Amino acid sequence: MKKQTLFAAAAMALLCVGVMFLFVSGFFTAAASANGLQAYILGFAPYSHLVFFLLQLLSVVIAPLPSNISAAVGGALFGTWKAFAMTMGAVLLGSVTVFCLARVLGRPFAERFVSRKVSDKYLDTIRTRRDTFLVLAFLFPFFPDDVLCVLAGLTEISFARFLVIAVCTRPWGLLFASALGGAALDVPPWAMVLMGAAGLAIFLLGMKYGERVERWLTNMVLR
Repeated sequence: MKKQTLFAAAAMALLCVGVMFLFVSGFFTAAASANGLQAYILGFAPYSHLVFFLLQLLSVVIAPLPSNISAAVGGALFGTWKAFAMTMGAVLLGSVTVFCLARVLGRPFAERFVSRKVSDKYLDTIRTRRDTFLVLAFLFPFFPDDVLCVLAGLTEISFARFLVIAVCTRPWGLLFASALGGAALDVPPWAMVLMGAAGLAIFLLGMKYGERVERWLTNMVLR
């Protein structure tokens, strides 16, 4: 218990330092546009890569900017694969951090980052449809992934199970955003609309039939 308390105290101290850094360095003004954000990151050269990693980490923990948007900016600055690698590492570290903080500090911590309205909206769903909901929510860009990581820490899901779900599902949207920013993909607006509609349909079907599919897959594996 003492180790958990020390971890929580250290993590919270680092978060406070991170927030102060964002304010002092002019991040919130720069983040008003993609060009402003690019100039902000490049302004820290030769430490631009480190600053980008820290921004992606803080985007999970305090959510000043969606990770997908900053991943696209990173793709334009550093190329698809570098941006994706840094973003993925930062997002996983941030996801684990907020999950563990919520697990150790409980609801009082969660309510500092998640409004009661959002918490009431998603917490019961995560508890009852745990794996199915988290997998689908992390895969598709309709849900506040970072907030769900906090709320997952309030449920009975094990750390190992949460980590496996995050590792298997969170990279894909970040890779897509990094590829868009790095010009590795050229997706017309109509295709984006179609992909969004298809993603929503898959999510709704998954929520309705996810438990049946999960049971079927489990039975297939256990045979």
